[in-house]
Amino acid sequence: MKKDEILTALQNEVATYNKIIATDKGDWIVKGFIDIYKNIYTISIDTKVVSKVIELLLIPAFESFAKKNDLILKLPPQQNFYPDLTFISQKTGEKFAVDIKSTFKDSENKIKGMTLGAFTGYFRNRKSAKNTLFPYKEYSAHLVLGVIYSQAAENPNEKTIYKLEELDKIESVIRDFKFFVQPKYKIASASPGSGNTKNIGSTNSIEKLINGTGIFAELGEEVYDDYWMYYLTNDMAKALEIPRPYTNLKTYLEYKERGINILEKHKIDINKLTEEEDSVSEEEDNNGD
Repeated sequence: MKKDEILTALQNEVATYNKIIATDKGDWIVKGFIDIYKNIYTISIDTKVVSKVIELLLIPAFESFAKKNDLILKLPPQQNFYPDLTFISQKTGEKFAVDIKSTFKDSENKIKGMTLGAFTGYFRNRKSAKNTLFPYKEYSAHLVLGVIYSQAAENPNEKTIYKLEELDKIESVIRDFKFFVQPKYKIASASPGSGNTKNIGSTNSIEKLINGTGIFAELGEEVYDDYWMYYLTNDMAKALEIPRPYTNLKTYLEYKERGINILEKHKIDINKLTEEEDSVSEEEDNNGD
């Protein structure tokens, strides 16, 4: 299985996932947590809690997907490891990274926010296996399986404890799910995620998320990689005691053009240096160690 094939297969697969996590009315099937005394505690609307519970609900479906498509599913050995899911083709050995991201609607056409993983660490040191199941460079594709949902009109009263026979009285905290699968670069923005994090932000347009038409979609994955591998926050630039090279795509273009202009200006000197280096290399090869 190739990266285009797994993308299409996953897109078809997630079209059926509403049946797994939602009722016919669109409400989330999860109402809360139950203890051994059959007390039910309402679930929080905290996005991290919701995201993890959705992931747990879908793991059996991911395992079924892997078997249907001659893939091996591997889960991360620890929390906060990249990615959430690793699929390995049993025929080719190719590895595919899938990160599960969830967020809620801020309006009919926009989400509140979504981050797509770090732009430091394993993203830059792509041979490193620190905090990642396999080194970043070993993956043939980096995909995002996204879940967009609406929050309930009213927040749950987390002080209330329900009995099992009162299950029908508990309102679902989220509803109306939309699933999508896209290559990470196609839904990325040119700005970090919220706060002072070193995470790549996503487009906040629901249409662009679902269709994979973010700002880097036309520019391509190479531009996306180059942009984010050398992106510096204010704090990072201060630590290095250098001005920020760029802060958005416009200044990134200006930064790249400055570099090209400098190279063009010194083209003769660079060619001369290259010829001298080649000559030295040839002498070293001939002389041996």
